[in-house]
Amino acid sequence: MRSRVTMVLAITAVLLGGVLLVPAAYARLSDGDSSGGGGGASTVAAPAPAPPPPPTLAAGPVSVTFKGDFFSWALLDRQTGKISGSPNMAATSSTESMLKAWIVSDYLRQLKDKEPTAALKEAARLAIVESNDTAANKVHAAAGGSYKASKSSTPDAVIQRAIKICGLTDTKRGNVEPYTGWWSFTRMSPRDAVRLGDCIADGKAAGPKWTAWVLDQMSKVKGTTAAKDQKPKSGGGRWGIIDGLPKSITAQGPVSIKNGWTPINYDGNWHVNCLAVNDKWSLAVMLRYPQSSGLDYGAKVCASVATQLVTPQPGAALKVPQQPVGKL
Repeated sequence: MRSRVTMVLAITAVLLGGVLLVPAAYARLSDGDSSGGGGGASTVAAPAPAPPPPPTLAAGPVSVTFKGDFFSWALLDRQTGKISGSPNMAATSSTESMLKAWIVSDYLRQLKDKEPTAALKEAARLAIVESNDTAANKVHAAAGGSYKASKSSTPDAVIQRAIKICGLTDTKRGNVEPYTGWWSFTRMSPRDAVRLGDCIADGKAAGPKWTAWVLDQMSKVKGTTAAKDQKPKSGGGRWGIIDGLPKSITAQGPVSIKNGWTPINYDGNWHVNCLAVNDKWSLAVMLRYPQSSGLDYGAKVCASVATQLVTPQPGAALKVPQQPVGKL
């Protein structure tokens, strides 16, 4: 009887000792692990993923149902200098009023630190903001341009400087009668147009004193495609690419634009060009299509190209890479 009681007490003591030992051992193990010297394993929280870059324009596919003679576009990445676009982005069309941004820049660059007369500065402003033809002609003449009714393939001095300073490769004098020699009929490709936009934005076109002023005027272009905004010698030019950009892009900073548009009698087409540039990219769309389609048709095509190049696309799911959980 005594031996049986003794055995029960011994077993109880062993069990109690084990129960007390396990928490103590666990505590020692935990203490050692927290100090980094116990060799145990624990998980590490994954770092927060980096925020996605802000929306921008980037090379990508563009699909437009277009009815007309000419549709071409190009996009220049101003960080890398790479140009992408439609297969025919080196083909040319008449520049129309799109060239006014260069004419103004070329004139102001030649002034260096001087101020233009009040009349010419106002003409420069009107040439861009209201796309005024008379004002642009005054600035063109002040910049050293000239109209020569000849069949020479050599552009006037103003256009020659654009080719040299901005590195244009496809631009040439327009030789369609009766418009031979007119600056508005200078033939340019979208590939050259985005180079021109970049040249204006980076300061080579207007020089250090006047670049900010030119870009500011280009951001203030006003007027729509509506008939009330279109006049014989000037017209509303705030449409096209700017309408295709989401607020997530336009809110990042000013977008400078200059469009060109004219219904041409010799081919029965609208000649419509859209140019826009900011600190990240330069985009140009150039079109020729039947006059019966109206100006608004071309404006919508330009806007559609811009919208399709936005990245990430609005509403697209962002893929966040999964961070592996590490072991100590």
